[in-house]
Amino acid sequence: METTHSVGLVERQYFTFAEDEPTPLDSGETLGPITLAYETYGKLNADKSNAILILHALSGDAHAAGYQAPDDKQPGWWDDCIGPEKAFDTNKFFVICSNVIGGCQGSTGPSSINPQTGKPYGLSFPVVTVADMVRAQSDLIDHLGIERLLAVAGGSMGGMQVLQWTVSYPDRVRAALPLATTARHSPMLIAFSEVGRQAIYADPNWNRGDYYDGVRPNSGLAVARMIGHITYLSETSMQQKFGRNLTRARFGYDFDTDFSVEGYLRYKGNGFTQRFDANSYLYVTKAMDYFDLSNGQHSLAAAFANSSRVVYLVVSFTSDWLYPAYHSKELVSALTAVGADVSYCNLQSTWGHDAFLLEVETMTSLISNFLDRVVTDFKIALPEQPDAACLIQTPRLEPSPSLSLPQDAKQG
Repeated sequence: METTHSVGLVERQYFTFAEDEPTPLDSGETLGPITLAYETYGKLNADKSNAILILHALSGDAHAAGYQAPDDKQPGWWDDCIGPEKAFDTNKFFVICSNVIGGCQGSTGPSSINPQTGKPYGLSFPVVTVADMVRAQSDLIDHLGIERLLAVAGGSMGGMQVLQWTVSYPDRVRAALPLATTARHSPMLIAFSEVGRQAIYADPNWNRGDYYDGVRPNSGLAVARMIGHITYLSETSMQQKFGRNLTRARFGYDFDTDFSVEGYLRYKGNGFTQRFDANSYLYVTKAMDYFDLSNGQHSLAAAFANSSRVVYLVVSFTSDWLYPAYHSKELVSALTAVGADVSYCNLQSTWGHDAFLLEVETMTSLISNFLDRVVTDFKIALPEQPDAACLIQTPRLEPSPSLSLPQDAKQG
């Protein structure tokens, strides 16, 4: 267990609500009771004004930083950016991350027990939306006694939740960091989601979602993950990492694994089945496809009409072809139209969509500067630290159509 600049050992916590009165969902159905699994890092200040909510992507969970056991080899999924002196500095901030409803890592989802039947929900679990996920998170923030979050931050589906927070609860958020994300899924993105779902449906063990007492549809889920994982990379990163390298001395002229990239995808797909539920994959990808901030509005700007007091940092990456930069630029245009304070950076990277997780040095500098500015502007009293008097106030980030950093900012 590596402890340098780590939050150390952490414990998963649980919050259960909607026990007496089920929560209404966008679908018209209700859900209750609801349990959210979550973790916290750092110290909440006296007036509870230094809290940051981290929002995870499709395959993420509440375990964003630190280690859950002394013998853990891998820390939380965003450990590079959450901890002492990191982008989300736990010497300064109280950081929260929860697993979304519909998930499978402790929060209520299709693999949870339906209290009315005593069996897993399966497909009887109601379809949920990103807005439903955010409403549940709002109940968690109430439970923690926090009136207003200093910031909400996340990439990909996490970025969708960030945007939904600023639209649904603009008075409860001071700053927002939507990273490598979009205001709506394009037809191409919906198509990728559907192919992944079809892979699960085609697995004979899926049994229309009723597989919890038998063999799980791991083959279908693994293929779905392989498809999705390709979209997180870029052609350049795949060329640099794999090229046309072989797994054996020469072609086998059979259908075993010949190329390194084939073996990599199989490894990622099979590994995913050890920690994720096939039904949750269906529900979470459907929530992403349904997400559209402009739905019911005459424009995207109209959706942000009440969010102009939130301070935004929007980040995209040059090699991200899943959510290309034009998605972020559309967000920036809409936010600018309503007079929001928005900074935008289109970062040079070869890592593709996963760059928000991998460009650690660049993201640390960018996020740290932005949060220091937010702390200064809103006069947030941070928890006392030995060197608190030496904290340097960073200059305000100005909106920019594109900020390209050196190609070698973070490689390898």
